[in-house]
Amino acid sequence: MDSTIEVQGKQLKLSNLDKVLYPATGFTKQQIIDYYVRIAPAMLPHLAGRALTRKRYPNGVDEEFFYEKNAPQHRPDWVKTAPIWSEGNRRTVHYILADDLPTLVWLANLAAIELHPSLALAKDITCPTMMVFDLDPGPPANIVQCCQVGLWLREIFEHFGLQSFPKTSGSKGLQIYVPLNTPTKYESTKTFAHALAQLLEHDHRDLVVSDMKKQIRTGKVFVDWSQNDEHKTTIAVYSLRARERPTVSAPVTWEEVERAHKKKDANLLVFEAKQTVSRVEKLGDLFSPVLELRQRLPDLRQVGSAATETEAPISIAAQAEEEPERPRRRTVKKSARPETRKPGRKV
Repeated sequence: MDSTIEVQGKQLKLSNLDKVLYPATGFTKQQIIDYYVRIAPAMLPHLAGRALTRKRYPNGVDEEFFYEKNAPQHRPDWVKTAPIWSEGNRRTVHYILADDLPTLVWLANLAAIELHPSLALAKDITCPTMMVFDLDPGPPANIVQCCQVGLWLREIFEHFGLQSFPKTSGSKGLQIYVPLNTPTKYESTKTFAHALAQLLEHDHRDLVVSDMKKQIRTGKVFVDWSQNDEHKTTIAVYSLRARERPTVSAPVTWEEVERAHKKKDANLLVFEAKQTVSRVEKLGDLFSPVLELRQRLPDLRQVGSAATETEAPISIAAQAEEEPERPRRRTVKKSARPETRKPGRKV
């Protein structure tokens, strides 16, 4: 089933609307497009102006997928792009900017189910506007254990006078965002995040690891600090995930995190498309402060006494702040070209 529609004055041809992209639930491409249309008022501000990596599933979430960074050649002339130099590929990659509803609908029609924006605005790709911690549980640990680690992180942030905002990954973990919206560099956010991950590991070795080696993560929570990098992206708030069911990376309140931890119920933090739309209609955009709240990372040399036996990890960040910042060229990963595991059929 195909259809031609007009979205905010832009003509869009939609294809294969009845194609099932979530086989376990019968969730179709038309329902994916409908979700992104309904969630757009809350989601678009978090995508606007950011280089966007897309994860496309042309044959559904159970089939092969590919990452796409460069904008397709055959795209509407009204789709905005941002040229960013890739040092590894020695070429400019033209990232899509999902600044408006027509672009979001166009992406959904391409089966770009997952949307992964940069932590920085494309106009200054070296300056992240936020810091993120991706809490990834190693089975049999789940999001309940992530809640405990998230609450420990919140306590540390509060000690530093920083506000933080949780959201589900939409998969199995929890992600904690610290809005900055002040001049900074990835060298600072990444080093700070690494120091806190080491701090948590030092204090809670039975539950936390800061090393990404999978063999040491069984039953523990990996605090992924490495996402704070110019070359990496994190799943967008309100993005669908390519799981068995159409789950969403949804913002939650700290009270909800506390409740899930207290009741030891992972299902309390699972939200699907329809439920997420209803939550936004009722609660508004819980993640809106991430766009505006201005905060600065503390000088860790002045707060190293926060933990008496953790001077080693804190000194790492302090040492980094003492080093003069070196100018950097705008770069992206060597994997800027779409990476495919197997060609998919057209959608």
